[in-house]
Amino acid sequence: MIPVYRWCLAPEGLATFRQLRAMGLRPAGQPVVAQLERPRRRRGPLVAFLYRVDLARPVRPMTPARWAALAKANAARRVCPACGRDAGYRIPISLGMCVPCADAPQLVA
Repeated sequence: MIPVYRWCLAPEGLATFRQLRAMGLRPAGQPVVAQLERPRRRRGPLVAFLYRVDLARPVRPMTPARWAALAKANAARRVCPACGRDAGYRIPISLGMCVPCADAPQLVA
């Protein structure tokens, strides 16, 4: 069982993933040490996992191959599966197609 701390009451030396990233660090496979909980009124609490800062390692730099793979993946997300055009933006997952295709009236056969 990991310790649970209330929001903003975590001890020194622990940080969330986003806090590590802001420091230029990554968890590097270390296990979760503790968790933060922020209570909410009508839903369950917000939870954030904490990692030790002293065990974190620097973020690995992006290589040219990784930049190319990221560009290719983002380009694939811009192509509408319905019309096949480059939408100029990432296609929303909720629509599954570009906005003009989603707004067009559906013809029922």
